[in-house]
This record gives sequence, structure tokens and C-alpha cells, in this order.
Amino acid sequence: MPFKTNLLLDALTDVECQELAPHLWRIELKQHQVLCNVQEVVTKIYFVNDTVVSLVVPLSTGEVVESAMVGRDGVIGAAAALDGRLSLSRAVVQIGGQSLACDIAPFKSALAKHSHLLRLVAAHEQVLFAQAQQSAACNAVHNIESRLARSLLRAADLRGGHELPLTQEYLSEMLGVSRSSVSVTAHTLQQAGMLKYVRGHIRLLDIPALQETACECYQAVKLNYDALVQPESNVISSVTAER
Repeated sequence: MPFKTNLLLDALTDVECQELAPHLWRIELKQHQVLCNVQEVVTKIYFVNDTVVSLVVPLSTGEVVESAMVGRDGVIGAAAALDGRLSLSRAVVQIGGQSLACDIAPFKSALAKHSHLLRLVAAHEQVLFAQAQQSAACNAVHNIESRLARSLLRAADLRGGHELPLTQEYLSEMLGVSRSSVSVTAHTLQQAGMLKYVRGHIRLLDIPALQETACECYQAVKLNYDALVQPESNVISSVTAER
């Protein structure tokens, strides 16, 4: 599988790669694209590469709250292959980019044949559940500045780079706060030299300072991934590690 860039795919055995390779195809995902919606039957899964996808809970008011983020370390829709069938959240592309897609039927067949792949996917879904729990605690307790720093660091890890094409409006939706609150907070971080924000584009400049500003949830999510998924893959690394 010479086109592997998703870290879960990198963790597969040669036999598992041979099983899945004929069923994978490249797809370009656009920002704001909805991959699946609440109570919708999942027909495809996505191994995202330089893309970042938000799993959000839509409310009757039209607002949405982000519960988890998935990027190059994960897969969207895999729970359907574990007999989940229906999506319980809306998957929205936060940062567009490349992905590999697969119909659900051949992926489900591969899970039935390969116990290593099944364990890997089950661990990944457990991590998403833990991330949703962490997000609920974070939204209830932590201030906007620490939450924004956490979200930006997480997006950088998942995309594999420090350049993030994100608008303040979109960040406000994901954090569940007003746009003006995000604007003031982003300005504060920019004045402190942690980032540079220009017209919907954010560049992370001072990673150690952002890590100091971020709440404990940033490290907690990474530790959960390391504990549950990394023993299977042994390839996950953070692009926002101190240098």
C-alpha cells in the first residue's frame, strides 16, 4: 500500500493491507463538508490524511458543540463496521485535505477476518468515546483561552503541521462560544507571540507557550491514545512536541 499516510493504515500488517488496498480510493475532502449526519446510515469510512474532521453534536437552536476531533491518526465511521450502523454524531471537515475512502461492506469483512485490525479499530473507537468525555468536562470547567490553545494544538497534531486554515467563526462554533470571545482570545495569544492570525489562517509560532496555556485535556487525550491505540500501532507521534 504505497499511498499510506494515515497512521492507522501504517499500523496494519501486510496481510491486512493486501485485504483493504483494492477497496480504498483517494478522495479530496473540502472544508465544512459533512461526511455523515446524526441517525444517518453509514455507508463509507474515511482514513483521513492531512485532513481534520470534527465530530459534533447539533442542537435544535442550530448551534453545534464539538465532542471529538479525528485526523491522520484515525478513521471516520468505523463504528458502523462494529455493527453501530447509524452515526451518532455529525462528522464535519474542519480542515480540508486528502483522505482514503472505503465502502463499509469490505471493511466489515476485513474486520471479521483479522483480529489485529479489529482490536485496532475497537481501541480507536474507545479513544473517541474518552475524547468526548474529556470534551464535556473541558467545556464545563476550563476557560476559553486554555480551550482554544488545546484545540489549536490538537488540530496541528492531527493535520501534521503548524499551518491551520481556520476562521474565528468556525472556531467559535467548535468551542461553543461567541465569535467575539474567540477574537479577543486569539488576539491575546497573538500579542503573546504564540500564534499569528491573518484572514482565516492561523500559524502556530510558540508551541511550548501554547502547551503551557492549554488545559490538561490536551495531554489527557494524547495519553488515552497512547495507552489504548499506540501499543497496537507504535507509530503515533506529535508534531507539537517541544523541540
